[in-house]
Amino acid sequence: MQRIKKLIKLIMAALALVCTFIFTPWQTLWIWITPLPESIQEQVNDATGLGFDGIIVYVNQRGKPPASYASGLMNKENNVKTEPDALFKIASISKLYLAVATVKLVNNKSLALDDTLSKLLPEIAGRIENADQITLRMLLTHRSGIPDWINDKAFPWGSPPTDVNKVLSLVLDDDANFKPNTRYQYSNTNYLLIGNILDKTLGYSHQQYIKKEILAPLGLVHTFGSLSEVDPKQVMCGYDSHYQGDVKMLDFVSPSGAMVATAEDVGIFLRALNDGSLLNDEEQKIYSAVYEYGHTGLLPGYMSIARYHKDIDAVVVQFVNTSGGNNWGKSDIIYKRVVKILKTKS
Repeated sequence: MQRIKKLIKLIMAALALVCTFIFTPWQTLWIWITPLPESIQEQVNDATGLGFDGIIVYVNQRGKPPASYASGLMNKENNVKTEPDALFKIASISKLYLAVATVKLVNNKSLALDDTLSKLLPEIAGRIENADQITLRMLLTHRSGIPDWINDKAFPWGSPPTDVNKVLSLVLDDDANFKPNTRYQYSNTNYLLIGNILDKTLGYSHQQYIKKEILAPLGLVHTFGSLSEVDPKQVMCGYDSHYQGDVKMLDFVSPSGAMVATAEDVGIFLRALNDGSLLNDEEQKIYSAVYEYGHTGLLPGYMSIARYHKDIDAVVVQFVNTSGGNNWGKSDIIYKRVVKILKTKS
């Protein structure tokens, strides 16, 4: 009997290996098995040979000067080389800034984590199932059960609405995905609603608050609330396999992913978030209970990763301006290889 069990395990392992080779794209597999280059710049240069038009990597490691790396084209129509200080749509990394702003308002008693959605936004409470049970804490932690507007088949990706409320209308009156706080499910709608809650609580745009309370103290002058606030020429062009040409001017206005920034600005923000210099002790306790300390972002033409690596005390930010197909998987592997290079040198 034991021999039979061992034989079955061997067969299953062999099948798993075969499936890996059959279903893993060969280019992705090739990236994994290629020996690491000597430097991050070499790895970044190699990335543009994998179908990426342009890539930026920023490294902020304790005890070493911050470093930026770039390769490829930020505008392939005009053959403009990628600059490390180019602005980029950071997509869902924006949620980190919203979470910090919310925590600051909770700490100063302007908001409470157990406030319900029906209390905070009574004007739409009747159109969101379980609004009287969903709390601000559940919105922050993605445990609300509210459907994600990004999954609505009616969303016009080719001409996104410039009114946040039109985006929100896609999920109003929809059934909940699950009862509040019974499980986790990432939903961009949660942070769209948080943006609306902040605006109502403050009496002005939450992006003004973020600029005053987060960006200004850190000296971040290359971070913006939306594409409309910047000179489009300074923004990296975006390319996606589902679209023809540059998709930069597709303006996604939802607070859950609308911000634009340089890799360096994102890295400085993330370093401050992780080393305790951005939040005071009480704010840090609240933040630790409601959100994460790193994030990824994805919009048509824009893929981003921003994480802190405690073992080497380093923040690594990566921007790639080519999405679609298996590009996310390739981008993730490149990011991990960059981190591995850092570890070999630490």
